[in-house]
Amino acid sequence: MNRSLLTIPNALTFLRALGIPLFLYLALSLEADGWAIFVLALGGATDYFDGKLARAWGQESRFGELADPAIDRFYIVATLVALVLRDAIPLWIVIVLLGRDVILGILTIALKTRGHGPMSVTYLGKAATFNLMYAFPFLLLALQQSWIGTLAFVLGWCFAIWGIALYISTGISYFAKGIDLYRYGKRVR
Repeated sequence: MNRSLLTIPNALTFLRALGIPLFLYLALSLEADGWAIFVLALGGATDYFDGKLARAWGQESRFGELADPAIDRFYIVATLVALVLRDAIPLWIVIVLLGRDVILGILTIALKTRGHGPMSVTYLGKAATFNLMYAFPFLLLALQQSWIGTLAFVLGWCFAIWGIALYISTGISYFAKGIDLYRYGKRVR
């Protein structure tokens, strides 16, 4: 693993982090949904490319390993906040998604006290995040009073339902694996 912080993949990760406050400003202060969606799309593209480039160029770093999923979570929280404040989604969705992350965050801290690093993200975990990241821009676009808004509403809720289901199921899986790791010091399942 590359120890240098000054890499193009890490620069992309840092730039992606700067998109979070910009998204909130565009979505909440200006209600410039098109630009807010563009920032989300740019964040998704840099999320893809930072990891792809890091692996291809042998520039994986501890910073990228920790920052990438953390920034994903911050994007999710920021988008959920914007969607709730704009009345695009009900509050219970935020409670479910953030509840999962809080529980797993507490478990990660407990694992750290036993000398374990963070659990590896699974393919289904990435798929859950992917579905949610697709759902949110559509749900924001669904606020438009037009046929595009109607189409975005349908697509957004299709991605959201799959994303929420996967997010909960992977949360349960991560929790079970984390408990095993905490109890027995190794992966049992």
